[in-house]
Amino acid sequence: MSPKRGERVAPPAVGDEWNVRFANNDAAKGWEELCRQAPENTRRAFESMRSQPRPNPATERHHRLKGGYASRDYQGRKLERWQIEVTGSGRIWYLIDDAEHTVWVECAGLRHPKATE
Repeated sequence: MSPKRGERVAPPAVGDEWNVRFANNDAAKGWEELCRQAPENTRRAFESMRSQPRPNPATERHHRLKGGYASRDYQGRKLERWQIEVTGSGRIWYLIDDAEHTVWVECAGLRHPKATE
């Protein structure tokens, strides 16, 4: 997704940090929703994805998804899918792309992802 005038500027990854990118337009829209409603928690989530997308140990609020949701084919590769609980119902789902050292945000918003409803 190409940035447009008026959009937020994302800082570049430095050193061992991971790039954080949107996998789709809906994720970008949901991200903005989270930024408006829960800016501090969303910032912490961003910093976690950027610095340690696989927290060790995983927590109840930041963990790999289970079962059929644990991974997804993306751009021709099977990638791990993780979740951060930003608010009581707000979630970020992201994919870890080791080859590109990139975290792909595929779902973000103030409600549970539709796939789990």
